Amino acid sequence: MKNRIVQALLTALLISSMIVSPVFATTLEDMQKNKDQAETEAGSLQEQLTQTLDKIDTLEADLDKKQEEVEKAGDDLEEAAAKQTEQYESMKLRIKYMYEEGNSSLLETLFSSTSFTDLLNKAEYVAEVHSYDRDKLSEYEATTKQVETMKNDLQDEYEQMQTMQTELEGEKASLTATLEDKQSEIAQLDQSIQDAIAARQEAERKAQEEAAQAAAAAPNTQTNTTQNNTQQSNNNSNSNSNSGNSNSNSNNNSGNSGNNSSNNSSSNNSSYVPPQGRDGAAVVAYARQFIGNPYVYGGNSLTNGIDCSGFTQQIYAAFGVSLPRVDSEQALCGVEIPLSQAKAGDLLCYYGHVGIYNGSGGIIHASSPGVGIVEFSNCQYRTLRCVRRVL
Repeated sequence: MKNRIVQALLTALLISSMIVSPVFATTLEDMQKNKDQAETEAGSLQEQLTQTLDKIDTLEADLDKKQEEVEKAGDDLEEAAAKQTEQYESMKLRIKYMYEEGNSSLLETLFSSTSFTDLLNKAEYVAEVHSYDRDKLSEYEATTKQVETMKNDLQDEYEQMQTMQTELEGEKASLTATLEDKQSEIAQLDQSIQDAIAARQEAERKAQEEAAQAAAAAPNTQTNTTQNNTQQSNNNSNSNSNSGNSNSNSNNNSGNSGNNSSNNSSSNNSSYVPPQGRDGAAVVAYARQFIGNPYVYGGNSLTNGIDCSGFTQQIYAAFGVSLPRVDSEQALCGVEIPLSQAKAGDLLCYYGHVGIYNGSGGIIHASSPGVGIVEFSNCQYRTLRCVRRVL
């Protein structure tokens, strides 16, 4: 009866420990998806902010140029107005002279002609002077109006560009605030993931501890039962007691042999497949084997803990490629290529981070202490510094 109780207890503890992992795994998966989505949105916001900043820079350059055009138009307007005033003053002087001198001066000019042809020439000259004055005055008036219109148009354009600049500055402020909120959300999700991992580990530890305590208590119960049975057998016959003890020892040895065989099998299942080939697809396949393993800053173990640059260094080392230990130096290795030409196995370099391109727009990397080694579907979840081909 006691054996049955112990077996039931061990079974319950085993089942409870098996339930812990799926529950936490589902929670972690949901939180990781939320974090991935938030990082994607943050990347999109960062791209929009960059485009807005580029627009602001371009607009500021256009504003400087437009300001120069407005100032030049103002100078041209002042010059045209000065010429108009000068022509008007000259015309007034000639008219004044004609009125002050009277018609006698004009008649003397005409009658002093030596011939009829000379008379016609002088009369035509007097008419041309009046016509020239009128034409020039009209011309300067038209030029002044044209330049003034141009200046007003340029001023209107300048003011419209200033309004656009104000709107872009507001858009910049809004995007910056939204991006900061999104980054804060990512940090909170990251902390939640770390807390969930810690809670899972603690729950698993407790379940294993309780299972170990129950397993340790079980042999004592079995020993007591065996001793009672042995004592009863001794009362009946010494020969039967010896036979019982022999069978008991044989059973114990067989049980130990079975446990050792089980442990060896479990150990063999934890091995990793070595690199197959030396192309980008082989790099990705090899790297994927370590997904789920922990992130440890400064760590160098693909199984027990490693950081982002250590992960890429050791993955590529398995294919005969030697990389520096730190991410900033890895970003200088190989040949730089545009993201549009990236292939599986290329090195993705960010500011303060590195990973491996999976060939379909995603990344395999040692993400952070709360996430570990994972594969993201969007390699542009943060600002990409460059892509390097090192194979």
